[in-house]
Amino acid sequence: MTELTTEIKKLEIETLDNLKMSKAQNTIRAYKSDFNDFTKFCIKHSLKSMPTEPKIVSLYLTHLSKISKFSTLKRRLASINVMHKFKGHYLDLKHPVIVENLLGIKRQIGIYQKPKKPILFNDLKLLIEQINESKESNFKKLRNKSLILIGFSGGFRRSELVAITKNDIEFVKEGVKIFVKRSKSDQSGEGMIKAIPYFKDSEYCPVTNLKNWLVENTSNLVFPISDKNVALIIKRYLAKAGFDKEKYAGHSLRSGFATTTAKYGASERNIMAMTGHKSVDMVRRYIKEANLFENNALNKIKI
Repeated sequence: MTELTTEIKKLEIETLDNLKMSKAQNTIRAYKSDFNDFTKFCIKHSLKSMPTEPKIVSLYLTHLSKISKFSTLKRRLASINVMHKFKGHYLDLKHPVIVENLLGIKRQIGIYQKPKKPILFNDLKLLIEQINESKESNFKKLRNKSLILIGFSGGFRRSELVAITKNDIEFVKEGVKIFVKRSKSDQSGEGMIKAIPYFKDSEYCPVTNLKNWLVENTSNLVFPISDKNVALIIKRYLAKAGFDKEKYAGHSLRSGFATTTAKYGASERNIMAMTGHKSVDMVRRYIKEANLFENNALNKIKI
């Protein structure tokens, strides 16, 4: 009996480890950060956070609705649920006290959120000009130009960019192939290859600039910086180029790629093949934004 109990305990531990391995490390960190906020709320009000109950979660959502967007509530709810799974606990997210409260909150505050602006190709040119004119070292100029151009042209997430190693890169006559070992949308770890062709204008060519950068870079990591620094670098040059940096985010390169290529007629399938989106909903949002004026009903009025 003791041996059987020990075996079950081992299986439980292995199962929990498998659950954790099914998520990307950045995702797990985000879950923990969200759950910490929930824990602070519970401590403040003498409530139990682990395992918790639907009523407590519902109270937290009501509290959060006064200071956060609806998308934040949905994310926090998912995080609380995942952290319970990690600890081997079940949380009923379909309990009426959660479902009906969310519905009421949605009707009150709405679900639309103004997204961060995409960095379009013409914006990208302005950023490169700012880098060229900066007083930074040639080393940083080469790195930052390559970072921004590759980030845009490959529709990369920040976490994907900073994880690329020199072994993940293969230059071919058409351009460069970059192997992405794992990403947020690739939970099974199959990986994907992004192909970036040469541009006619070498000044803005991601492949040419990547080659120039690799000559100087001695690290095995192509971009040996943190994903947070990617966002800081992007925002710094946006500000120098005269943009309101608060309206942009680290993923503005990625959304800029999708929006720009959609504007030039790229199909949903081809955009998703590059960005790695598993759901077509976000890509359709980019396409819709790219065509706001082209498909505008007012264009039918001859004024």
